[in-house]
Amino acid sequence: MNRARSAIPQTRLLLSALAAFALAAGFLVAAPSAVLPQAQAHGWITSPPSRADHCATGSVSFDCGGLQYEPQSVEAPKGSMQCSGGSGFTVVDDESLPWPRTTISGETTFRWTLTVQHRTSTWEYFVDGQLFKTVDDGGAQPGATVEHTLTGLPAGDHTILARWNIADTVNAFYQCIDVTVAGSAAASTPTTGQADEPANQRALPGTATVRGVLTAV
Repeated sequence: MNRARSAIPQTRLLLSALAAFALAAGFLVAAPSAVLPQAQAHGWITSPPSRADHCATGSVSFDCGGLQYEPQSVEAPKGSMQCSGGSGFTVVDDESLPWPRTTISGETTFRWTLTVQHRTSTWEYFVDGQLFKTVDDGGAQPGATVEHTLTGLPAGDHTILARWNIADTVNAFYQCIDVTVAGSAAASTPTTGQADEPANQRALPGTATVRGVLTAV
């Protein structure tokens, strides 16, 4: 009788231990999805529409793959001159595809839509592979919308590569925009790139809009 009674607490202890083990095992299985960082959205150019934006809005006649769901995620190490930046979204590097062109003027504002506002080193714009404009943010955190105005763009058909260089990582975000610039560009002297915009020309806090006065290359 005494032995039976003494066995009851031991059985309860064993059951409690097994329950705790099962709970711990369940946590370990669930932990990766709970604690590992999830893929986050970042940003892309929506005006004039970039190749990524055309994929997202379905305005192309071909399959963009996963880019149609992630126009904001064209991210790769800094320094690339590819539209994909060397990321897995290689569809934007394919010049044989019929990418839509947007007719713009020689002075046009380019708008980024940011879903995660990373601290920013610089924004760079290349016209047909040549550096046209650099905006230095000095590590500041932008808002949800950022705009830069390019002036003196040369007339004709061009592909503009935009790079958003993040301040606290080795990566940048890449966007390519196909445009037809109407009219003729203002006369200019070639340089290595347009001057950075002074901080006092930036928009009021909350808009993170940057508008610059440029000299074309």
